[in-house]
Amino acid sequence: MSDTAATRRERAPGVLAFLRSLAFSTGFLTALVAFIPVILFSALLPLKSRYPLLYRWPRFVVWWLGVTCGVRHTVEGREHIPQNGGVVLAKHQSTWETLFLPGLFPLAVFVLKRELLWIPVFGWGLALIKPIAIDRNAKRRALEQLREQGETALREGRFVIIFPEGTRTAAGTQGRYKAGGASLAIATGTPVIPVAHNAGEVWPRRSFIKHPGTVRVIIGAPIPVEGKTPDTLNAEVEAWIEARMAQMAETADTAVRGDATR
Repeated sequence: MSDTAATRRERAPGVLAFLRSLAFSTGFLTALVAFIPVILFSALLPLKSRYPLLYRWPRFVVWWLGVTCGVRHTVEGREHIPQNGGVVLAKHQSTWETLFLPGLFPLAVFVLKRELLWIPVFGWGLALIKPIAIDRNAKRRALEQLREQGETALREGRFVIIFPEGTRTAAGTQGRYKAGGASLAIATGTPVIPVAHNAGEVWPRRSFIKHPGTVRVIIGAPIPVEGKTPDTLNAEVEAWIEARMAQMAETADTAVRGDATR
């Protein structure tokens, strides 16, 4: 019977994995506190100057994760990233992609739950990049907010990053894809850029332990919106992302089987 990389890691995190994860978390929090003066200073700057300054902390975290926990990454499809912004619909498995994707998509604006803005220090910096912070309990108003603020961001040439599943899913599972991002893309005539990745394999949701490995990020060609409804576009994006997720899982599974035969 075949085994997955995720299952192997969950079975045996080990003392070394705990110590590496502890070192990562210590550096994560220490850097965040040290970043407070940068956050305060950046508030005085215009967005285009503020954004790259604020992104230094997430960039450090991704680097530090590699140093302490052995997490690397590869990116396929950089050529599909437009120059003038767009709607990005991405898989959501981990905290990792929330730190990494803004480095791929310049001046990115996240659609996120407003409670994240209430987190001391982290929320301050997040607020300064002008995210679309929605109240999940007010669904009608959340859709209106996504439409209004999303259109503004796209007119400014920004990338609007949306996780259509809404919340992080465990590696190897799939959430229900919501059509809000597809609706925004159709309303503005903006092609959708789909993104698949397997970050949940190395940084599982709600897990203190991080595992060594390589996150594979795949950026798809922009998907046209002409002649489509939000539901049909959403289904097309879902099919593309989940097909890539299945391919990555099969590749990892094949590698595990190959290791077992050596």
